[in-house]
Amino acid sequence: MKKTFARFETEPAAGMVPSSFTSPEAFTTDDKTEINHFYFAADDESILTGVWECAPCKEIHDPYPVNEMMTVLSGSVTLTSIDDGSSETFTAGDTFFVAKGTRCTWEITETLRKFYFIAA
Repeated sequence: MKKTFARFETEPAAGMVPSSFTSPEAFTTDDKTEINHFYFAADDESILTGVWECAPCKEIHDPYPVNEMMTVLSGSVTLTSIDDGSSETFTAGDTFFVAKGTRCTWEITETLRKFYFIAA
């Protein structure tokens, strides 16, 4: 998908499609919805941008696999450091960054929709 410009929309005109970034065992409720829309993907997938939505889940990232900047559109996610136990909760309107290699627990407590920019 080669584009020069990408307008980010919370409800993409082309729609959202099922995705499988989250392992099925990670979901913490009966809802296992996970959908995505790529706005841009480099040919080698070293850069990815889009909008992603996921039902409540909890995953351990040891380590976090990519550099990722996100803006929460709705829902809530809490990241907890494996190293020192500190945690931070992000909700609608928050923009945050997770560095590649970060050791953390990622817990979506309320269905999360976010814009993301990933650099592998």
